[in-house]
Amino acid sequence: MKRTKTNYGWRVTVAVLLSALAAACHSGQTAVEIMQVEEVTGGRIPLTAAYDVHPDEEAARLLEPYKTAVDREMQRVVGEAAHTLKSYRPESPLSNLLTDIIRESVAARTGQPTDMAVMNIGGIRSLLEEGEITVGDIYQVCPFENNLAVAVLRGDVLLHLLEQIAACGGEGISGAELVITADGKLLQAKVGGRTVDSAREYRVATINYVVEGNDRMDAFKSASSVTQFADLLLRDVLIDYVVRCTDAGQQVDGRSDGRIVIDK
Repeated sequence: MKRTKTNYGWRVTVAVLLSALAAACHSGQTAVEIMQVEEVTGGRIPLTAAYDVHPDEEAARLLEPYKTAVDREMQRVVGEAAHTLKSYRPESPLSNLLTDIIRESVAARTGQPTDMAVMNIGGIRSLLEEGEITVGDIYQVCPFENNLAVAVLRGDVLLHLLEQIAACGGEGISGAELVITADGKLLQAKVGGRTVDSAREYRVATINYVVEGNDRMDAFKSASSVTQFADLLLRDVLIDYVVRCTDAGQQVDGRSDGRIVIDK
């Protein structure tokens, strides 16, 4: 039996804004002129039925036919996880699995070998629990409309990217092995089992968000070339992979296998 997953939202303290608006009404100034931010706090709070204190019954009736169709699709079982797959640094079963899928999918699309793949840990938003995997589970893991991409990086640029990955304490990688320090220094890097050649060009698969240089991986901005596949969504390739496992009578699995090692 699967546990019920919880969705999360963000809260931000807005008392200072309300105070500024009130003061503006009395002073004749605009809220922007007198507002000073005193504190902003963030955190995750569960979005549950507890917040439905004044449900709009008319809106609910309007949305019901669409909700029924969406729920039916989200609850569709597409496979089974051998054990719970989570994402965390420096490497994890789920990030390893996703980057392997990204690397293989880009190689299959282009018909060319892909040297390595990178996936930001922050882009993996949930886990796959042991047991049945539904379409909804995969949407929680990959909620964004991220498509796959491939960048060509010169060896010296790739080394800079690997240094940035080390500085973050690790990201999802495939096709490479890193040794890093606890404080984020890159000690050793191999791609395809070999030391990185600074003069050679490497094909690195990832997602559009990362290839644009986001999430502290701006080495991608120095790519020799970038190709994005608008019709190849990360979410879809994960669903396809799970379905292929099911058709082959296999469970979905992922392991931590020493791709990123923290030197003690």
